[in-house]
Amino acid sequence: MTNDELIAIWKDREAPLLPLLHAVHDRDGHLSEEALRAVSKGLRIPLADLYGTVTFYHHFARTPGGRDAPRVCTGPVCCLHGAEELVDAIDGATPMPCSGRCDEPIPVLRGSDTLVGLAADALEMRASPLPPVVPSDVRAASGHDGGAPECVFASIREPGRATLEGYRATGGYAGLEKAATMSPEAILDVMDASGLAGRGGAGFPTGRKWRAVHDAPDESAGMHHGPLGKTVVCNADEGEPGCFKDRALMDHDPHALLEGMAIACMATGAERAFVYLRYEYPETEGVLERAIAEAEAAGLLGENVLGSGRTVRILIRRGAGAYICGEETSLLNSLEGKHPFPRNRPPYPVTHGYRNTPTAVNNVETLCSVPPILAHGADWYRALGIGDQAGTKVISLSGDVARPGNYEVPLGMSLDTLLNDWAGGGRDGNRIVAVTMAGLSGGFLGGDELDVTLDEPSIRAKGSFLGAGGIMVFDETRDIVDVARRAMEFFAHESCGKCFPCRIGTTRLTERLAGAAGPRDLSAWLDEVHDLGDTMKKTSACGLGQAAPLVVESLLRCFPDAVSRRVTAGGEAAD
Repeated sequence: MTNDELIAIWKDREAPLLPLLHAVHDRDGHLSEEALRAVSKGLRIPLADLYGTVTFYHHFARTPGGRDAPRVCTGPVCCLHGAEELVDAIDGATPMPCSGRCDEPIPVLRGSDTLVGLAADALEMRASPLPPVVPSDVRAASGHDGGAPECVFASIREPGRATLEGYRATGGYAGLEKAATMSPEAILDVMDASGLAGRGGAGFPTGRKWRAVHDAPDESAGMHHGPLGKTVVCNADEGEPGCFKDRALMDHDPHALLEGMAIACMATGAERAFVYLRYEYPETEGVLERAIAEAEAAGLLGENVLGSGRTVRILIRRGAGAYICGEETSLLNSLEGKHPFPRNRPPYPVTHGYRNTPTAVNNVETLCSVPPILAHGADWYRALGIGDQAGTKVISLSGDVARPGNYEVPLGMSLDTLLNDWAGGGRDGNRIVAVTMAGLSGGFLGGDELDVTLDEPSIRAKGSFLGAGGIMVFDETRDIVDVARRAMEFFAHESCGKCFPCRIGTTRLTERLAGAAGPRDLSAWLDEVHDLGDTMKKTSACGLGQAAPLVVESLLRCFPDAVSRRVTAGGEAAD
């Protein structure tokens, strides 16, 4: 198709910029100046603004052939397996940040295909691994009276679960059928009673968020030709290094996500919903498209869902590679075709989100938890946790551990049980010395701090947080200071640059950890990095700049001797 034909298809649709750019990118293999000028004219976006937006993303190529050039994941876990050497071994390859396959390193992205392998001549295409099966006797010893039953993974391993027929055969859409007979207020009451909180990192109560959207007036008419209605957005931009749970859920249980989104629409009064899918999951887009088509044909999406008189339309919009788009307001700006900077808050998305409409932004795991809660009841879900903790959490476990993968654990279970009983302990029998929490954002736990339970109160008491549930494991053979340096380098690379405390602070902390700059006197070095970290936490505009200093703080707390030796050695490995 010509540029004009593609623009004619997309210009009047919801959130048109990203899909239009992807269409051109797929057609030509890059975004040419001619194409960008046509898009600028067709969507009435100033050319300078469009260039600024396009060049912000990692994966939009500006030179011919760039779309299909190999990109090698150089995330923390893949670097443990030789990712940097693999970049050099593949002709024309360039590095990319963590691409969400930490359970199966090393991924190489070529166009719309993801290959996996540890050597250039051993790359192959493989489907996403299913969650490991933890034997019932091991589950029963986890500290949960009921043997640690699952919520979102309960039926995911059943054959054909990704199809509508397979999903319905294993109890799928029972929650939506129930919701179709309930008032929005009744659905919200169940969600409140369940105790479900956001599983993407922030942990905000889901029922409270949905109620705020339900109760908010739609003020979008002030910016457009009429009110737009309310919006539900699934944040599937799983960019936190060490997190890969959402990919497994979407690849193997796509209808669970669609059902959860449909219930969210019924509870909030939204008729429009988006899945904002990260670029690095190209195969997942096809899985979701097929599932949406199946659900629409069966009357489970579209107009008059299940005879309820309610309309639910779900659209997929694929990102283009930017960690900051995992932050909900950056994601909303990206959807709207704007530069994906975080927004100032207030106002919050629940009142002024997508195109100024009341908007509920929820993570994949959160939304997949909703259908079984509606089907089985709030009390059932609360009882899945241990003690006072409600429900379950999927943990993405990777690194120096015998059995990496996604594990659904009862909240309140001990980290030791997960690492040693469920996942088999350290790699090759080595001693585990540290883990990262919340992917990278929670920093390290080490030594006695590993004696925690998997819930926010316990982990926050150690100066970290559970967040999205990515846990990377490091054994005694690893250079933990270099791991921290790589982590800070990632944050510096992914800083959007909007606020200078984050933009400058992450760069300076990377330099200090690398020994590239800064004092050689340990006391002066510590004063400087503490001052940088304090400033970033207090004045950064979003969670990236506020969380990044935890990497250095936790490194100093857990491994002070290693830091001391590195600083006094001028950045050279001395330990």
